[in-house]
Amino acid sequence: MRTFDFAPLHRATIGFDQIADVMDRVLTKDVAQPTYPPYNIEKTDADTYRISVAVAGFSENDLSVEVKENSLVVSGKKAADEKERSYLHRGIATRAFERRFALADHVRVTGASHENGMLNIDLKREVPEALKPRRIEISSSKAIEKDVVDAKAVN
Repeated sequence: MRTFDFAPLHRATIGFDQIADVMDRVLTKDVAQPTYPPYNIEKTDADTYRISVAVAGFSENDLSVEVKENSLVVSGKKAADEKERSYLHRGIATRAFERRFALADHVRVTGASHENGMLNIDLKREVPEALKPRRIEISSSKAIEKDVVDAKAVN
């Protein structure tokens, strides 16, 4: 596997440390990613998203959804059955799992619901007003000179 040195990026940019961290995290991850449980990520609107995780066999009490340091952690652990069961075929996996999703800045979890074996987690991107693009009016130089002349006349 290739390794990349991000030191030149840190020297030449200001405030882009997070991009280098994300790239480093992506490149150092193991090739074998967990595939259980399966999930979907859908964009439901311009700034809203939904993560749907297939959690057949898990109840709401067996599941946990937490936000820690810009990452969403979904975990599940099935409570031990009180009675021993004898299966002829066991195709529904109920093993413990933990899924992590990296959240971008200004993305917050608005809710979670468990319905028909699916855990749905709703997310919304809320960009602060200070970071939204704003239009700056361009004034002519004559208007600025007029204000200066008016100020001199008052003094």
